[in-house]
Amino acid sequence: MQEQTMWGHPKGLYILFFTELWERFSFYGMRAILVLYLTAQTTGDNPGLDWTSKEALALYGWYGMFVYFMGIFGGAIADKWLGQKQSVLVGGVLIILGQFSISIDSLMTFYSGLILLVCGVGLLKPNISTMVGGLYKKGDIRRDAGFTIFYIGINIGALAAPLLVGYIGETYDWHLGFSLAGIGMILGQIVYVFGRKHLQGIGDLLKHSATEAHLATKPLSKVEKDRLIVLLLSFLIVIVFWAAYEQAGGLMNLYARDSVDRLLFGWEIPTSWFQSLHAFYVVLIGGPMAVIWLRWSKKGKESSAVFKMAVGMIIMAVSFLALMGAVYDASLSAIGKAPIYWLLLSYFLHVVAELSISPVALSFITKLAPAKYASLTMGAYFAIVGIGNKAAGLLGEAAQESGVMTVFAIIATMCFIVGLLVFALVKKLKTLTHGAEDEILESPHDEEAQSIAE
Repeated sequence: MQEQTMWGHPKGLYILFFTELWERFSFYGMRAILVLYLTAQTTGDNPGLDWTSKEALALYGWYGMFVYFMGIFGGAIADKWLGQKQSVLVGGVLIILGQFSISIDSLMTFYSGLILLVCGVGLLKPNISTMVGGLYKKGDIRRDAGFTIFYIGINIGALAAPLLVGYIGETYDWHLGFSLAGIGMILGQIVYVFGRKHLQGIGDLLKHSATEAHLATKPLSKVEKDRLIVLLLSFLIVIVFWAAYEQAGGLMNLYARDSVDRLLFGWEIPTSWFQSLHAFYVVLIGGPMAVIWLRWSKKGKESSAVFKMAVGMIIMAVSFLALMGAVYDASLSAIGKAPIYWLLLSYFLHVVAELSISPVALSFITKLAPAKYASLTMGAYFAIVGIGNKAAGLLGEAAQESGVMTVFAIIATMCFIVGLLVFALVKKLKTLTHGAEDEILESPHDEEAQSIAE
């Protein structure tokens, strides 16, 4: 069957684009108000649970860990029983049930909702990403551009969610905000169900013959083992990156509420709105950064995935230097609050780092992972993201004792050291990939990909 394309990419990409857009609207809407709801007082017109910041950040860390850690089980379920396509469908239903459970004013339904969300995202997230990779044949340069387009879709949802869910939840009713996040996931499911005709042959459960089943017990080759070593090392980078990045929904969220001057022409910006900054910057600079990296590689300069990750870690370190500047400025301020521009700068640098690491890592996995473990490997990646989320929660908790300046300095130092170490290992790690990325760079679709990215 001839591939159906739209703007140079398979039509299925845009079905997955909009499905993930609404799933991320649901996820980031809930994320934007979770710690704010937990720490809000039980009195007043919009009561919360009146937890301490440390308790709220602890739950935030555990939730972030499990919601991604379940991806490894979601990948295994897809590989063995449901297939990726059906796993995405079932995961979406569980997410809808979870969001509406949270919206009920009851601790029992709140915790039940979190469990449903963990299971739902665990099924959906790794499998929809693997399906994006399945849209492209081996050696197709459009794969990286496709993941960038998909990633921009993620961030359109993440941009809208804090503005809408955050405003409704923070200003009117927390539970109404959680319900709005659930409605977003319903829209995502509608897109997915009616658009599956463009995903024929993508994400189906593979039926293996007796011969294929015998080969599936065959040991990994040396090339596959070497590539797995590179993936494992890249996973360590990912842990540190997400431990830093996920301060946004936890410690930085509370810091913005308590220690940043949010007054603009006499109006106080809702705290949750700052959760849109990441996504806004991704949508703004995602395309230009893809073009920059493509042109960089066409000039013959170092542009491997590992190199990009090293660059991202250094930039992430600088973003926390900006936050240290905010803490210093606040200490000198008469009102004890930092100017808003420090937060805007830090979020911008977060996103430059993110675009050098996160979509690159997703594409990297689809290039290096053994085919028979595709979903499982993607699930393992999200499990690693979960560990990073838990580390982020622990760092946030530590700030309640040692202070934000100390924690911001620790994160900056940690990212800088990891970045330097990866720079030193780029050549060795490229050798261990056995040309997996070279096959992509030499694709005949190169010119088409640049025009698409632009």
